[in-house]
Amino acid sequence: MTKIAGAILISAFALSASADDGEKLVKASDCSSCHAVDHEVVGPSFSAMAKRYAAQDTAVIIEKLAAKIRDGGGGMTPHPDLTDAQRKDMATWILSLTASAPAQAGAKQYEYKLNDGTTATLDFPLYLEDKAPKVTKSIFHGYQLFNSYCYRCHGTDAAGSQLAPDLRHSLTAGMKQAGFLSVAMTGKKEQGMPAWAGFLTEDDVVDIYRYVKGRSLDLVPSGRPPSGQD
Repeated sequence: MTKIAGAILISAFALSASADDGEKLVKASDCSSCHAVDHEVVGPSFSAMAKRYAAQDTAVIIEKLAAKIRDGGGGMTPHPDLTDAQRKDMATWILSLTASAPAQAGAKQYEYKLNDGTTATLDFPLYLEDKAPKVTKSIFHGYQLFNSYCYRCHGTDAAGSQLAPDLRHSLTAGMKQAGFLSVAMTGKKEQGMPAWAGFLTEDDVVDIYRYVKGRSLDLVPSGRPPSGQD
């Protein structure tokens, strides 16, 4: 093996180790509250960032991303407590994600008959299979989270209050999951709405959205919904 080839191999191993450390740091931080590997949450996906910078000088981009992680800005939380080496490891991992995970085709649809005789089609189940009206684990978790944190402003059981919008009406008016996630994670400071990024995960907020969606369709009752735990 030539010295050049050996140096390249050592460099590749170093980058791989740095990326592994960076992945652990990202997963241990609040980054996943606003970013996912293969899809947009509040901010762009990590793989989209990697694709955006793929043709540029890696060392320069690592420095740029590390500085962004440190300073934040544009809605992104700064992370000054991380060391420079840690931020560079995180940036190295992000740049290693050169391809997005393949999208799942043919997502299952679930149809539910509403009280007015119409049918609602959802891309997630409200009830356990063949056990309606017992709700899924996701819906029940959303109920628990909502009535632990969100109820103070949006009313117990998503029934609305005078302090903040009735989220059931927001959803029936056309708010989608992506919009719900964005508002919940980044908040609306001028309206007194806190940002939940770093406290609730993306999965947590999706569960809350699904619960409120069920409430907005009158398919999930007020109070503690029946579940598989009963």
